[in-house]
Amino acid sequence: MPSFWLHPREVTEQATGRWWLFVLSGVSWLFVSLIVFRFDYVSVFAIGFLFGWIAIAAGMFEFAAAAASTKGWRIMRSIVGALFIALGVVSLFTPGNTFVALAALTSFFFVLAGSFDIVNALAARSAFHGRWVGLVSGAIEVGLGFWAAGYWNRSITLLVAWVGALTLFRGVAMIVLGFKLHALHEEMGAPA
Repeated sequence: MPSFWLHPREVTEQATGRWWLFVLSGVSWLFVSLIVFRFDYVSVFAIGFLFGWIAIAAGMFEFAAAAASTKGWRIMRSIVGALFIALGVVSLFTPGNTFVALAALTSFFFVLAGSFDIVNALAARSAFHGRWVGLVSGAIEVGLGFWAAGYWNRSITLLVAWVGALTLFRGVAMIVLGFKLHALHEEMGAPA
């Protein structure tokens, strides 16, 4: 029988069996946020370089999460991961671009990541009681994205703070999702 005809319980067991990938991803995001908040950047070049590495890390985390997702989410997470990596590579090779371009990339990143978190939380509403964390973090990310697009000329420090906030919110959301998947895995009585 083809894999796309699997029983929903089998698909759920496969997805929840890899709950630890989400927790590991969340811890990595929190570590990145700690690094981001500790740096004192004074140039657009440094921010562009930092953003490039963060976007590449986000792409890799999305690919890791795709491995633990069902077919439709695996495709979506793979596309998002490829977009994040492409944004990161462009940022690394052109870190001296104007601050306007970096703010636009950052705001796009926030809006895309936040929208994805909101859709993910809404799609999982029947399975998880803690979906509000994904909704709240996604809404904050989208709000920060629109704020970054409108107030890019305020200061370089704000841009670093926005990137740090994104990594912090994503880390918390991924850890909560991972432990919710673990709880669902245990409820189903699936082998660990």
